[in-house]
Amino acid sequence: MRPGWDEYFMQIARTVATRATCPRLSVGAVLVREHRILTTGYNGAPRGVPHCTEAGCIIVNDHCVRATHAEANAIVQGALHGVSLAGATAYCTHQPCVNCSKLLISAGVTKIVFDVAYPDAVSAELLGEAGVAVVQYSTLEAGRA
Repeated sequence: MRPGWDEYFMQIARTVATRATCPRLSVGAVLVREHRILTTGYNGAPRGVPHCTEAGCIIVNDHCVRATHAEANAIVQGALHGVSLAGATAYCTHQPCVNCSKLLISAGVTKIVFDVAYPDAVSAELLGEAGVAVVQYSTLEAGRA
């Protein structure tokens, strides 16, 4: 059976997550506009820095700070290659944290579809203030049942 657009892009986000190099969590993000992929990103160390899988995680306040988050990496790809993300939808395997939410807002993303919840009240507040639609993928799937 042919997948719908949300299922299609969420499957791609899950595949992108398999490239993640932080063993604590594999996260993938796909930024899309008008059913076309603009950029992808997964969590891993910045360019030229050893990955967690090579050098180990750097843990601060129970978070790995060596790895750049998937959403941030997807935004960086747009910046590096001159791809505007204005009006894009972000498909993320996990709900974006507050820092990634701020970056997505600033990049012009207008909708976020995520799979696994990572609740953050400040993130939700900022996304709401910015008018970014946020939808959990399982809610979309339940609507089809």
